[in-house]
Amino acid sequence: MYKAKQRYSQLSSNRSQFLDTAIQCSALTLPYLVQRDTTSRSGSVKLTQPWQSVGAKAVVTLAAKLMLALLPPQTSFFKLQVRDDKLGEDIDPTLKSELDLSFSKIERMIAEYIAASNDRVVVHQALKHLIVSGNALIYMGKDGLKHYPLQRYVVNRDGDGNVTEIITKELIHRDIIGDELPERKPNDPNGDYSSDEDDVEVYTCVKMDSKSGRWVWHQEVDDMILPGSRSTAPKNASPWLVLRFNTVDGEDYGRGRVEEFLGDLKSLEGISQALVEGSAVAAKVVFLVSPSSTTKPQTLSQAGNGAIIQGRPEDVGVIQVGKGADFATAANLGISIEKRVLEAFLVMNPRNAERVTAEEVRLTQMELEQQLGGLFSLLTVEFLVPYLNRTLLVLQRSNQIPKIPKEYVRPKIVAGVNALGRGQDREALTTFVTTIAQTLGAEALLKYVDPAEAIKRLAAAQGIDVLNLVKSQQQLNQEAQAAQNAQMSQSVVDQAGQLAGTPMMDPDKNPEAMEQAQGLVGQAIQSMQQPPE
Repeated sequence: MYKAKQRYSQLSSNRSQFLDTAIQCSALTLPYLVQRDTTSRSGSVKLTQPWQSVGAKAVVTLAAKLMLALLPPQTSFFKLQVRDDKLGEDIDPTLKSELDLSFSKIERMIAEYIAASNDRVVVHQALKHLIVSGNALIYMGKDGLKHYPLQRYVVNRDGDGNVTEIITKELIHRDIIGDELPERKPNDPNGDYSSDEDDVEVYTCVKMDSKSGRWVWHQEVDDMILPGSRSTAPKNASPWLVLRFNTVDGEDYGRGRVEEFLGDLKSLEGISQALVEGSAVAAKVVFLVSPSSTTKPQTLSQAGNGAIIQGRPEDVGVIQVGKGADFATAANLGISIEKRVLEAFLVMNPRNAERVTAEEVRLTQMELEQQLGGLFSLLTVEFLVPYLNRTLLVLQRSNQIPKIPKEYVRPKIVAGVNALGRGQDREALTTFVTTIAQTLGAEALLKYVDPAEAIKRLAAAQGIDVLNLVKSQQQLNQEAQAAQNAQMSQSVVDQAGQLAGTPMMDPDKNPEAMEQAQGLVGQAIQSMQQPPE
C-alpha cells in the first residue's frame, strides 16, 4: 500500500505545468486565487500587483454570469419528469399533470434547501478558479461545500477522462485534529518547538474501489491513517466533484478561459505599465534657467503666483517629453485590447444611445454567449449532474424529500444555454393555446382543450403551489349542481308567478289553485336551501 504523501509528490510533477500557467494567469487577474504549493501559510506570501484591473473585472463578471446560469436564484436548475416510455404501461397518462405538480413542489423544496446553505458562495469561488486556472475541486460534506484550489490537490484520470484518484493536501493545526497524532520533537537542542510545527500536513486519499464499485477515502498524517476518517459513497453520488473549464484529450487537468487570452492580457499589462509610468514622467514639471541669465533659480522658485521679477522669457524653459503621439498610439492599442478581452468574458457594453432596446441587449448577450462553446455542457456533466445526485441522496436519507423511484422518474438539467426548463414549458404552452385561439377561434379552444389540465400545467411550469388556490373537480361539480338547483328553483318561482296572474288562479273562482301555488313556491325554496351532493 502506497503512502498518500509519496503519491501526492508523484502526481505533482504532472500538475506542475498547469500550476505554473495558472499562477501566471492569476497574477494578471486576481493574484490571490492561485499561489505556489508551499507548506507555509499563505499570509507570508507577497502578492503581485497588476497594472490594470481589466482582468479582474472580466473574471468576476464572467463568474457571476455563470453562477446565475448554473444555479439561478428564481427557479430550479433541474426538473423531475416521468419517463415517456413508462406512460401508458406502468403509469396512467391521466396522472401526468398531478405528478408534475408534485415534482414541482419537490423542486421548490430542493431549491429552498440550496438557498439556505452556503453552496452558492463556494460555487462562485470555484467558478473564479475555473476561469483563471481551469480547475477546481469541490467536496460536498455534511457541513456544506468546501473548495480546494489547484495548488491543494492532484488528480489522476483514465483514458476516457474519468477520475480514478484524488489526493488533497491541507495544513491543519494539531489541536484541531486531536490526540491521534504522535508527539512532535523539538527542532533545536534547547527543546524549543518551531511555530511551523503547530501545523501538520493532512492528506486525503480518494480512490474508486473496483471491487465494490464505490468511492472510498481516508486521511493520513505523517503516513498514519487517522481513526474515523474512512468513508465511502456510491459511484454516481460522489461528494468529490473535480471540475474543469476546457478539456484537452489526454490531459488530467483543464485549461482556463484566461489562458486562452493570455497574450492579450500580457500585452495590456505591458501597455498599462508603460502608460502609467510614462504619464507620471510627463506630468512632472521642471523649469530650466540659462546659466548666463541674470534670473536666479532661487528667485524663480520663491516667486509667488502673479509675482513680478526681472528676467527674460527666453532664459527660462520647461522640459517637455514630446511623446504625446506615442502615448496616443499605445492608448488606442490598449483600448482595442481591452474591448476584445471584455467581449470574450461577456462583459456587456451596450450601445451608448438614448434608445437601446431590451431586444438589442438580449441579442448581444446571445451572440457573446456563443463564444463559450461547450462550456455549459461540460459543467453540466462534471458539476450539475453529480451535484444534483448528491443533493437528492442527502435529502432522501434525511427524509426531507420522499423517495424518488429512478425507474419511473428521471431528473433533467435545465440550466445553462439549453435552459429548456419549466419557464420554456410555460412559454410553449401559452404559445400553443394562443395559436389555437387565434387560428381556430375561442369555440374550438373550449371544445378541444381541457381548461383544468391547462391550468395544472401552467401552475407546474411556473412552480406555483395550487393547494387551496385552484378549485378541484369535486368543488366544480358541487358548484355546478348548486347553480343547476338554483336555476330550477327560479324557473319554478317564475312559472308560479305567471300562473298567479291568470283567471284560473283567482282565489274567488278557484280556491284550491292558491294552495297548489303556495306548495310549488315552498318546494322551490326547499330546493334552493338543500345542499348539493
